[in-house]
Amino acid sequence: MTKIPIKLQDLRRKIYTKAKAEPEWRFWGIYVHVCKMETLEEAYKLTKRSNGAPGIDGVTFESIEAEGIRKYLQQIRHELITKTYSPNRNRRKEIPKVGGKLRTLNIPCIRDRIVQSALKLIIEPIFESDFQDGSYGYRPKRKAHEAINRVAKAAIKGNTKCIDIDPKSYFDNVRHHILMEKISKRVNDKEIMHLIKLILKVGGKRGIAQGSPISPLLSNIYLNEVDKMLEKAKEVTKEGKYQHIEYARWADDLVILIDRHPKWEWLEKSVYKRLQEELAKLKVEVNEEKTKVINLKERETFSFLGFDFREKITKQGKWRVQTTPQMKARTNLLQKLKEVFRDHKSQPIWKVINIINPILRGWTNYFRIGNSGRSFNYVKRWVEKRVRRNLMKARKAKGFGWERWSSEWIYKTLSLYKDYRLRYYVPKAALAQYVINFGKESARKA
Repeated sequence: MTKIPIKLQDLRRKIYTKAKAEPEWRFWGIYVHVCKMETLEEAYKLTKRSNGAPGIDGVTFESIEAEGIRKYLQQIRHELITKTYSPNRNRRKEIPKVGGKLRTLNIPCIRDRIVQSALKLIIEPIFESDFQDGSYGYRPKRKAHEAINRVAKAAIKGNTKCIDIDPKSYFDNVRHHILMEKISKRVNDKEIMHLIKLILKVGGKRGIAQGSPISPLLSNIYLNEVDKMLEKAKEVTKEGKYQHIEYARWADDLVILIDRHPKWEWLEKSVYKRLQEELAKLKVEVNEEKTKVINLKERETFSFLGFDFREKITKQGKWRVQTTPQMKARTNLLQKLKEVFRDHKSQPIWKVINIINPILRGWTNYFRIGNSGRSFNYVKRWVEKRVRRNLMKARKAKGFGWERWSSEWIYKTLSLYKDYRLRYYVPKAALAQYVINFGKESARKA
């Protein structure tokens, strides 16, 4: 879980342990923990760490700290205790999506983000105990790399038929009454339920606000029954150590992998039918045009969490799954870098490099787990050429200055980011076993 104060950490651990031991238990009397200064102080730290923009009220972290953090939190606590708290409207911001479409983010003000983070700190352990192994999105100690590795491993083991699900406007169509009913199965606290209702209603009659701290948790609660259905399908079709179905979900991004053998064709149809039934209960529509079945063995490709999955035949004739960054991911990166170079063309090159280095570091750290070598080389060459072009333009000269500046000088003297090494993802369990085996081997040799 998140690194938080010991008392709060102990409370979260106790809540999780109780929820795990008694799956039917409904928690009551937990609203008081949301109102504690310790919880609100930690919620403030989490909110500031995310470094989000101010909400509709225009209040910034700087203005809060100028007036005094404790004073600000005490006011929030007073409103929560006296039941006078009422969230402000969310600030709407549209961001571009692939294909020219726009995604609308609903950004709460800092005050409301603190309250949501405090609420999440208390109720998250309850629902974490109920979530399934195949759910990864925005959960404690779970990373996108683990989900990608799960999908790749399933495909290598023969589950090469992929049902790529695309829900239609999922976040905008979550039904509040269904979500509240699901939450009430584990929470028997009127104040908590009222607070969640206030948060939901700010965004309208339906939907979950993308951009709020608590929306990922609510999203996972809403889709948990879908995960349970898929876990059951895995169990009933399992033959010894062989799994004929696997899945991974990140928020509303869901892929289901099924054994390619002809005898399991019925499973593909059955799972898809059951999936539609579960989604229909939630009033979630499937985008039929974008939802498709892909077979890696037929040289088809599917995408998940920014990676393209496709088959690869090695020189030795062995079948492998190749995971590479999606072309749109690379295009978006280069577009972002172009804007930096364009907006800072009059600035010294070292200032430009200070801006682009964190962007490159974040992008490569995410994509370095796959077969990203070719894509990395392309990005590295592109960036170096742009830096060289910038240097030459500053001297009102043409070309790239290949003879004037060596690559070593650019990376060493200008400190341009250069770590494009691949580091294949190793699950923690496998890493721990490797350390144990390595220790045993070292002791034996000694």
